[in-house]
Amino acid sequence: MWALRRAAHPLKNHRLSISVLRVPSPNSDWSCFGDNVGVVESSQASSGRHPSLERSYHVTSFTCQMSMGSRCLSSQAGAKSSGEEEEEEEDDAFSELEEPASTKASQKVDSADEIEDELDSEPELSADEDAEKVPQNELDLAESEMEPTKKKSRKRATSELFEAINRAPGLSVQQIIDKWVEDGKEINREEISLAMLNFRKRRMYGKALLLSEWMESSEKLDLTERDYASRLDLIAKVRGLHRAESFVNKIPESFRGELVHRSLLANYVSASNVTKAEETFNKMRDQGFTPSSFAFNQLLLLYKRLDRKKIADVLLLMEKENVKPTMLTYRLLIDTKGQSNDITGMEKIVDAMNAEGIKPDIGAQALLAKHYASSGLIEKAKAVLKEMEGGDLKKHWWACQSLLPLYAELGEADEVERVWKVCEPNPRLEECIAAIEAWGKLKKIQEAEAVFERMSKTWKVSSKHYTVLLKVYASNKMLAKGKDLVKRMGDSGCHIGPITWDSIVKLYVEAGEVEKADSVLTKASQQNHMKPMFSSYMSLLDQYAKRGDVHNTEKILHRMRQSGYMSRIRQYQCLLNAYAKGKVPAYGIRERLKVEGITPTKSMEAQLAQIDPFRKTAVSDLLD
Repeated sequence: MWALRRAAHPLKNHRLSISVLRVPSPNSDWSCFGDNVGVVESSQASSGRHPSLERSYHVTSFTCQMSMGSRCLSSQAGAKSSGEEEEEEEDDAFSELEEPASTKASQKVDSADEIEDELDSEPELSADEDAEKVPQNELDLAESEMEPTKKKSRKRATSELFEAINRAPGLSVQQIIDKWVEDGKEINREEISLAMLNFRKRRMYGKALLLSEWMESSEKLDLTERDYASRLDLIAKVRGLHRAESFVNKIPESFRGELVHRSLLANYVSASNVTKAEETFNKMRDQGFTPSSFAFNQLLLLYKRLDRKKIADVLLLMEKENVKPTMLTYRLLIDTKGQSNDITGMEKIVDAMNAEGIKPDIGAQALLAKHYASSGLIEKAKAVLKEMEGGDLKKHWWACQSLLPLYAELGEADEVERVWKVCEPNPRLEECIAAIEAWGKLKKIQEAEAVFERMSKTWKVSSKHYTVLLKVYASNKMLAKGKDLVKRMGDSGCHIGPITWDSIVKLYVEAGEVEKADSVLTKASQQNHMKPMFSSYMSLLDQYAKRGDVHNTEKILHRMRQSGYMSRIRQYQCLLNAYAKGKVPAYGIRERLKVEGITPTKSMEAQLAQIDPFRKTAVSDLLD
């Protein structure tokens, strides 16, 4: 797949500034990512010599007929993506691809509150998320803090230090560790690293950050670049990217290496900050870091959400740098083709994987089944699901978590029941969550409630677990039950944050009470000083737009901008729809789109013509 000739000159020490000479490629299987192109590259060596050097070369296609385009990977400052918005800010597809095989979305809770009590609160997770798994970058950061000779300690399920900190939320980390030492227990890198790993697995980033800060202030351990990279990642997650950027300047220059930049890149991608992500990627190249699949996959994750045409650029650079695709790379490409309803293209990616001797893992198979099902190819979807079962589901029990919601998507209640019976004697927490989702999709509310009650009696459930059932109530328009569950959450002392707000918003929206949903979100964000999820705003924006309510649509758009969400095509599609439904002329709308850096799609052009206050009609021509 990647056996193409490399460019005559390596690109590692050059910043790319690529202009495109397009050659139409109507038969391209990957035309949604770009056409075959002739590229004129103007690059300047890092040594500063030959600043006007120009080179020309022609790019062929991948052996699996992946036709590629090429564009600049350096967005102009302030420019917004012109790609059509396909996903939410908290993108389920993006996160499920980033996770290890059978896991799904990782949600980040943004908070401006820096009070220790807030940091100690466990961030909420999405209902799709595996509580015991985290994105590979986070596992790498946590595990890499451990001494190489002691990584065998990963086999331990937890750490005593983690349990001590977690059991004493009213005490500071310093107090807990002081007591730890008084009790004659040793503080070493192995124990601290294992505690950090456990905090990350449970998304308890606030406590992980406090432990990281203690490591530096205590001066008991010599810090490494991995420690600084981990700290940077935690600051970005808990206190925001602005604080993380400030922290970079405090890191000793000798430790500002690839790991630190990698951590920064991942968080810019998580925040969908195209400009900063591209700047960081190019900076890594300028500094001569060895090209890694991690950096390229981060760009693929970013462009999959924001500008799919640029995926071709990443594929082109990966081949030039001889960077082999990982399973994440393949999952991204499979999912992108599936979302584009290009089933043939999706299958060719699988063929390419097989040709490379790479077998799709559970995550890739789940994506295939999902896209077959959404395209109406039910038999193909069922065939993939049977393959996931491996002939004996009891021996391949780890597939149950993925199989439950997928069989529910196909409407196969009997299959969901069969898979659940395999889990039922001794279910894992994530299988219970998957079962609740599956029964909810099938509108079998009693079965979903029964699984939830069993789960709540077996484990200490958090707001994440309540939110799974709350989403079931929302999707089935069960407002009364949803309200009761929210009250139960509050009575149980659960921390209620943006992800729970999102479910409450959707609960009211599905019940037709949009104004109430708007009010709840406004009060929650004001009282808690936390940033609502992108999808919460979009639920309101969609509903106001459908009503033709221009005033409230503009209000929500303004609030999204105040919250720091970038303007995207999807938001403005809603706005144009509101003006069209309300039959209100939109003065200066084209200028607004231009300022936001948004290029209208064909459907948007039709809407713009419809709401143009100066448009000409047959009647207006007669009157003129």
